[in-house]
Amino acid sequence: MPTRTAPATHQVEVGGVRLTHFDWLGKPSNSEPPLIFAHATGFHARVWDAVIEHFPDRRCIALDLRGHGRSAGEPIDDWRIVAEDVKTVLDRLGIRRAVGVGHSMGGHVLAQCAADKPKAFSRLVLFDPVICAPDFYAPDAALYTGDAPHPAIRRKRDFASPEAMIERFRERDPYCLFEPRVFEDYCRHGLLPKESGEGYELACSPEVEASVYASSRSNAGILEAVKRIEAPTLVVRAKQTDFTDFKSSPTWPQLASTIPGGEDLHRPDRTHFHPFEDPADAARIIAGWIG
Repeated sequence: MPTRTAPATHQVEVGGVRLTHFDWLGKPSNSEPPLIFAHATGFHARVWDAVIEHFPDRRCIALDLRGHGRSAGEPIDDWRIVAEDVKTVLDRLGIRRAVGVGHSMGGHVLAQCAADKPKAFSRLVLFDPVICAPDFYAPDAALYTGDAPHPAIRRKRDFASPEAMIERFRERDPYCLFEPRVFEDYCRHGLLPKESGEGYELACSPEVEASVYASSRSNAGILEAVKRIEAPTLVVRAKQTDFTDFKSSPTWPQLASTIPGGEDLHRPDRTHFHPFEDPADAARIIAGWIG
């Protein structure tokens, strides 16, 4: 498989927040629409590297969402804030008729963007987007509160080195399911040097990660929004067990049927972390959908 050169790193300021994206330009002669990648809660743009390598001729852009990776940002209370960020970045980049590839929260965000900006995407591939059944949104209340925050708030945030993070999590669930290359990308690009110059800290702070989980009911309008998506959309769902299990699919099984050009691909042989478990399989799914 051809290897790709390192991407260019760019930053866009949106509402006083510095947002980062990574750009692989592809072959100069290739006029096909770019692929836009959006990651899950607590992750970052560079977890997509092993998938992007399967598209050496295409321009690929991977986004660090607000408060993740190299993007700035404080804890949030509404997922629509992240969707507004992405829409602004797409506008600044002049993106039209791109192929959107999102995982988990990234899938939710790209679906909202496609509904609001129909010219931005020509096709979507959503790996287990966190777009849940209607009854999930009915309570209209935060899942976690200040008195009982999401367990992510207790994550270890400080590491002596990327290698120390790799060693700590290599055998732990769910990281032990990741393809080794993806797991190392997750660790190496998921840390930032401390301001003190000694050691590293998580690029996505535990406070930001916990706030995203706590506000996962905030965009109840997503179920109406997806009915406006004009782009053909493939919804890839993993096995579904228990909502409290990070490896279980949170995706409403009827989601694809509510999208005008939606198609459902149920993969009970995979967990919620499908693109990280088998990036080659994820790339085959994307390639098959975009022709």
